[in-house]
Amino acid sequence: MRAAFDLFGTPAVPPHLPVMATGYLPWLTGMDALPPHPLPIADMADLFGVTHRTLHFYEEKLLLVPERAGTMRVYDADCILRMMVINTCREIGMSLSAIQDLMERLSQTGSQSEADTVFRHELSARRRELVAEVALVTRRVEQIRTLMTPEHESEQVQTVSEPPARLSDLEKRCLGLMTEGYKGGSLALALGICSGDLQKLENAIMTKLDAGNRYQAAAKAILAGMLPN
Repeated sequence: MRAAFDLFGTPAVPPHLPVMATGYLPWLTGMDALPPHPLPIADMADLFGVTHRTLHFYEEKLLLVPERAGTMRVYDADCILRMMVINTCREIGMSLSAIQDLMERLSQTGSQSEADTVFRHELSARRRELVAEVALVTRRVEQIRTLMTPEHESEQVQTVSEPPARLSDLEKRCLGLMTEGYKGGSLALALGICSGDLQKLENAIMTKLDAGNRYQAAAKAILAGMLPN
């Protein structure tokens, strides 16, 4: 059986993945929870938490090629899997041109293992970029700290040191799955709740941790000892 990995490098055993018209797609955590049947655009948008305009934009850029049933777009299993790869890339901050380049290289792969290797190299490159960005931001924060008056600096330290609110077991599980790449319909399915309850749950997590997105929430939870690193 071919080896595979999830977004954070954990070994995984993928189910059978349909091969693209040319090339292969990498295996990502949560792919086994994606619906195997075609989806209309409304369900596709809901599954990945994007707008119809976003899907139209990806179609214009030839990243997705849905089928047509009259005037209605229908996204088959291949489109759904491609969208998960694209969405994952956007969530880690990859540019559109970088995603287009990645999908082009994946279209030229000759095996699942090769596709996994291509994607792993792309993740490593993106991680290096983020580390460099973090280092730059850290330097700038330090520069600001040295320019602040002692009174302001004291207020800043006191604010940062305040402990975050406690998370429930369900909220911890939800946040853990979010950091593993689950989102939208696949996340709701894994938690056994409906999409409406999932939205409320995610909002509660962001509010408790005073976070603007799932990655910031995860970082705060890990630093507070709420989640394993």
